Amino acid sequence: MSGSEHFDADSAAGAGYRIDPLSGAPAWMVPARQDRPNLPAEKCPFCVGGIEAPGEYEVLAFPNRWPPFDDGRAEIVLYTSQHESSFADLSPDQARRVVDLWAERSAALGARDDVSYVLVFENRGPEVGATIAHPHGQIYAFDIVPPVVVNEYASAQSTAFSVPSSEVVVATHGEWSAWVPFAASWPYELVLAPATDLPDLPSLNDAERSDLASLLIDCIGRLDALFDSPMPFMMWFHQRPFDDIERTPLRVHAHIAPLLRSPGTQRFVAAGELGSGVWFNPVEPTTAAAQLRDRK
Repeated sequence: MSGSEHFDADSAAGAGYRIDPLSGAPAWMVPARQDRPNLPAEKCPFCVGGIEAPGEYEVLAFPNRWPPFDDGRAEIVLYTSQHESSFADLSPDQARRVVDLWAERSAALGARDDVSYVLVFENRGPEVGATIAHPHGQIYAFDIVPPVVVNEYASAQSTAFSVPSSEVVVATHGEWSAWVPFAASWPYELVLAPATDLPDLPSLNDAERSDLASLLIDCIGRLDALFDSPMPFMMWFHQRPFDDIERTPLRVHAHIAPLLRSPGTQRFVAAGELGSGVWFNPVEPTTAAAQLRDRK
């Protein structure tokens, strides 16, 4: 995709999205999700013996019972059967199994004719709306390429994934590094990327998958240690679209957006930012990186 290309609102509208006539942003109405339970009525549905995990498992992916999309295009991914665990508590082998499952499901969903983009993500903590504490993430398989991804393809500079100044680098494991972006929108925000231009999670080789697993354990552990409590965050992976359209390569990478700016104090996004599109970050990125480097 060239820098002159943009989100195709006409295509999105044809796929069932509603398009805001002022901003051109797509929205998908999902009234059925209004009835989903906020908390499990009984035991955790993700623990062994629960409604979603009746048998023993190490990692597990299954269709979301309350999907935003139909036809099995939304999945839950369980990282471990241990309810009180987190990604930071996983062993390298356990974390590697999660990375392998993300790659496997990305390839399987991306191969479908009705899928153009596969978004792997996690919402962690009640502050960000996670209603079940059991460590898990989700996968959405879109029938369009979402605008945020299109904008990255159109706007990314050639140096976007060059390892930046050591002042903002937090950790490196083999081929993967994590750093606080110089233009971070969130306090303690992280970008994780490999050293080479790999387009998607399925393209990662054995060593690169293990490096990513180790880096995720490391980074999430540092975020948890920052304020001596589990850090609520949003995490998502951006990878190539699966629509067979030739584009300028964009490296697979992860974004982690932590919600706290200090112990017990949440960083809220309000009218000044949503109304302007300009983010106001109260923590200088070099300071955030230094604090995270010290938390090990």
